[in-house]
Amino acid sequence: MTEKIHRATGEQAARGSGPLRAPVVRSDEPGSFARGVLAERHPALVRQVRDAFPYGRRQHEALDALLDEIAEDVVRPLPDADHDHELWAVWGREHFGGSWYGAPFLWAENYFYRRLLGAVGYFGTGPWSGVDPFAPFKRAELRGNAVEEELRALDALTGVPAGRRGAALLHASLWGNRADLGFRVTAGEPAESGAVAPALVADDSATLWRLLPAGTTATVAVVADNAGRELIPDLVLIDHLLAHGHAERVVLYVKPSPYFVSDAMTADVVDCLRRLAEAPGEAGRSGSRLWTAMAAGTAEIRTHPFFCAPFPYEQMPDDLREEFAGAALTILKGDLNYRRLVGDRRWDATEPFARLTAHFPGPVAALRTLKSDVVVGLEQGVLENLERSGAAWRTSGTHALIQARG
Repeated sequence: MTEKIHRATGEQAARGSGPLRAPVVRSDEPGSFARGVLAERHPALVRQVRDAFPYGRRQHEALDALLDEIAEDVVRPLPDADHDHELWAVWGREHFGGSWYGAPFLWAENYFYRRLLGAVGYFGTGPWSGVDPFAPFKRAELRGNAVEEELRALDALTGVPAGRRGAALLHASLWGNRADLGFRVTAGEPAESGAVAPALVADDSATLWRLLPAGTTATVAVVADNAGRELIPDLVLIDHLLAHGHAERVVLYVKPSPYFVSDAMTADVVDCLRRLAEAPGEAGRSGSRLWTAMAAGTAEIRTHPFFCAPFPYEQMPDDLREEFAGAALTILKGDLNYRRLVGDRRWDATEPFARLTAHFPGPVAALRTLKSDVVVGLEQGVLENLERSGAAWRTSGTHALIQARG
């Protein structure tokens, strides 16, 4: 069944749909953010993964070969023996033998992570099969002092009116995206002082809450992005939606395999739920309610192969489209989900969010801190002020947006 889903996803994504409305983001422009990711962040990540595990000779040689391939700038296909070789042969037929930097940025990033997982034996049958190469980074973050402080901070919401509490938790879920581990590989930790003040470049939170009135019997879908410090506030927000009647049921979608360093899988949800449930105070109460909700079926974890496919949501397969169509609102978290939602293209930043998300099967909202060039739905005055600031507001993680379309 999984293979059939993979094949169906691959065939539909390969065909594509919709007109070409703006140039696709690529990595071939010197000095661009996309080029920096491929040229600097990806090789740095390969070295970090190598050092995080006592891999054997086979893994080290495969990681060296991947580094050499990136340096030589020639995209090579998967080995014929790989379980998804035929699928990627379709997805990558236009790019194999060409330049990493000449391929669409979204495709190149996705394929890099697939190659990295292959190099460490994640999909193989040996002892490293199923071992998440990013797990040490995720677990270290979850055990860190920052998470401890954020869990304690939830106690300040005890007794706060539901509306104010919901607004606070929505913003916690939004800004939790700054904890993205992949973003920090080359950028380093943000400075505690002297940093650019965080700012919302678009705020449709009123629309979001209007789509989720208290007392509804609706299902809400939440498509997770990162694990750890981001996933914990996502889970607390889900608890709030259930506890205060903004949803009768919440489905949390996660990745089926390790992806983009810190992207959440089922194991990461379990780790975060345990961390919440074991905490004292308000955090522990939230974790316990969620644990109970999972058992009762009012909270559910799902995944789908498409979440690890190198294509925008406009090309999602029919079964996933039907699931989202049944939700009163789908909340997409993070930068990658945003790029897949509006299309990873060089849009004019004032292009309407509603128009570019009209393909999505139902009401949709995006919670995203900005860590790549793509952004839409901005007012002209806001855009002009941002451009005059001289800051790297599109890519630095210091700015964010809440956008919603009913």
